[in-house]
Amino acid sequence: MASARASAAARARARPAPRRRPRAAARPTAGVRWDRLARITLLLVLAGVLLLYIGPAVSYVQTWRESKAWQADLRSLQRENARLLARRRALREPRSLELEARALGMVRRGERAFVIEGLKTRD
Repeated sequence: MASARASAAARARARPAPRRRPRAAARPTAGVRWDRLARITLLLVLAGVLLLYIGPAVSYVQTWRESKAWQADLRSLQRENARLLARRRALREPRSLELEARALGMVRRGERAFVIEGLKTRD
């Protein structure tokens, strides 16, 4: 067995070194560069996918801005509604109704209206 190992080692040493291939630069390039073509194709596909995402992204941003505007309008309308409800409650009271009528120059039946001229008003 020792002799078999020795002869295998001797054969390994006796083998000639493998021949090296000539460099790619030394060879004329006559074919298609598949690595470059693959990279360019992948870049084009990536650009196409990105273009497909632009439309929905723009739509999302526009919808978000519109929702903010609608929310601002809603808050404004809610404030106006609360103001009108308070005014309605106030006008249902007899005293406020009378004050509004007198501000318009109305008088009750049987009352006399007087107009006083020459009074100074505060500014």
